[in-house]
Formats: sequence, structure tokens, C-alpha cells
Amino acid sequence: MKTMDRKRKFICDTFKVKKRRAEPVANFQGEDNVANTTLPAKVQDTRAALQYLVSIFPRRLFEDSMPPVVLKHQLYSLVQDRTAVDRQLSDMKEQGEIRMFQHGFDTDVFGVVFTEDYTTRVRAATEGKAGATAVHKFLEKVLTTCSDISVGKEKMLLQHSFQDREISQLVHAGVLTVRDAGSWWLAIPGAGRFVKYFMNGRKTLLGTIRKTKYKEVLLQDLHCRKVPPNVKLGLQYHIYDIIGADLVDCIPTTSGTLLRLADT
Repeated sequence: MKTMDRKRKFICDTFKVKKRRAEPVANFQGEDNVANTTLPAKVQDTRAALQYLVSIFPRRLFEDSMPPVVLKHQLYSLVQDRTAVDRQLSDMKEQGEIRMFQHGFDTDVFGVVFTEDYTTRVRAATEGKAGATAVHKFLEKVLTTCSDISVGKEKMLLQHSFQDREISQLVHAGVLTVRDAGSWWLAIPGAGRFVKYFMNGRKTLLGTIRKTKYKEVLLQDLHCRKVPPNVKLGLQYHIYDIIGADLVDCIPTTSGTLLRLADT
């Protein structure tokens, strides 16, 4: 069975509708975060998949101080047509509905955030602090007119009328990070903690599978195990990650879906 067929079978077998608690919560004892969002087994709409993944993001882990971050490849584990995902995300980005960010740990990994969530969290995080005026100017001038994931000095100085001092304030506030001389990545304040949790959680989950006899585990058995404390973003979040990133193959068996480490 081809990889994409296995992924669709995985979704069909495992993530059928279940009634869940209203707000996603990451438990610091390692319990998986849960959500009350339902998702069809075969999804065509990227927005629906994105909203579902947003719903399982552990907001309380970050004291609700940063917007829910979905990794682009996670959507590939839910939407059967990757080209459709890319096209629909591009449309949503051009319409200003979402923003995409390059987090730095892998050039091919992009974070997706709803623009409204981003602006709300950034305003709240900088309210009353030094540089708040520059941040508000950034949200109103740059975020509303530039859909790119980076911005150059010429555009900041000439098109948006920022001063060097204001750009430094934006970097300090975490809405810009240095890309190279004269350009900056658009950034999410506090994203460093998210990246740390994500990398540790992925490494731990893959390590758990790698330690099994044949480097494979039944999904239901994985859910029954005590989740290591390092998996702070939640087991479900990381399962969508390792499947969408093609780090595991999903194999249907008579006992349920089997996750097997992909050949490297």
C-alpha cells in the first residue's frame, strides 16, 4: 500500500470523532492534550484541518501568551492532497488570513498561525512596554501589506518609514529576528520555547518507537503508555508531526494502525 493510502487509513482508523473537553490542555505530568473539535477521516479543506490542529495546541503550556502554531507538514497528515494544501495555504496567506514563519531549526519546516491570533497575542505581550509603539506600527503597516516570511531593510526604511531604532525595538520585542545583513525573518515572540519543546518532544517520541523490537509500535499501545514529560506539546500534536514529516510509515494491521520508523 502506498504511503498516502496508509496515512488515510491511519486517519480513518484512529482519529474518528470523539467527544472531548472544551479547551486543549497540556498536562505537565505528561497526559495528552485533548480538544472538542471533530474532523472527518478524509479531509479536503485545509482550513478545517488547520483549525483542528489549532484546537489541540496546548495554549496553557504557554499561559496563552503565544498564538497556536501549526507546522505546515502536519496538515499533510490530514489532507490527502499535498498540492491542495500548498495552494490553499498560499491563498489564505495572500488574503491575510494566516501568517507563515520560518523557525530556524529546518529550512523546510514552516509554522502556520492565524493572523488574528498573532496580532492579538503580540499586542497583549507588548502592551505598556518599551517599543510598543513600534510594534503596533509594525502590525498595522508591515503585517497588513507584506505576506512574505521575511522583510528587507530598504522596505522597512523607505516603504514603511521605520527608523533603525524602531527596528531594534522590533527585534527586542521578538517580532523580527535577524536573517542576514539587512534583512529579518518575521517572528513569533516566545517561539524559542516552542521550538525547544517541539524538538525535544519529537526526539523523545521517535526514540520511544526506535527502542521497540522492530522499531514499530501499534498506535493504540502508544496511547496506552505513559507519555514522557519531554512530550510537552502533547502526544497527538507530535503524532501528526512525525506522520506529516514522513518520519514514520502508517501500516494497517488486524490489530490496528502500526507506526514504523521510515527508512532513512
